[in-house]
Amino acid sequence: MSKQIFVNLPVADLPKSIAFFEALGFSRNPQFGDDSGACIVVSDTIFVMLATHARFRDFTPKAICDTSKAVEVLLNLHCESRDEVDGLVAKALAAGGSTYDKPEDLGFMYSHSFVDPDGHGWGLFHMSATPAQK
Repeated sequence: MSKQIFVNLPVADLPKSIAFFEALGFSRNPQFGDDSGACIVVSDTIFVMLATHARFRDFTPKAICDTSKAVEVLLNLHCESRDEVDGLVAKALAAGGSTYDKPEDLGFMYSHSFVDPDGHGWGLFHMSATPAQK
């Protein structure tokens, strides 16, 4: 079995967050969810566990980050193409997300990003080659 990653994210409005990620084209695994959380399937090995603030507090004694004032995490996701990068950013913006940068083309890598409704930063990138050695 290959390694899998389950990223746990606190969300203020669970139904709104679920709708946002479904609008990006990701599915939900109903086996892992209830009124306090949901499992968003990004790929066969990547899962985003959305948890209400009350539920998220069950996992840590620390305060939940106020993402309007501080960065809690930046998540980076490899995409199959530049079009997929641009398409996911467009879907995120249409579904209520935002962005704070412009696309960046480094020749070997193309990237752009969005911020979900709860302030979690998502960097999207496509690598078409390995960077040249210095």
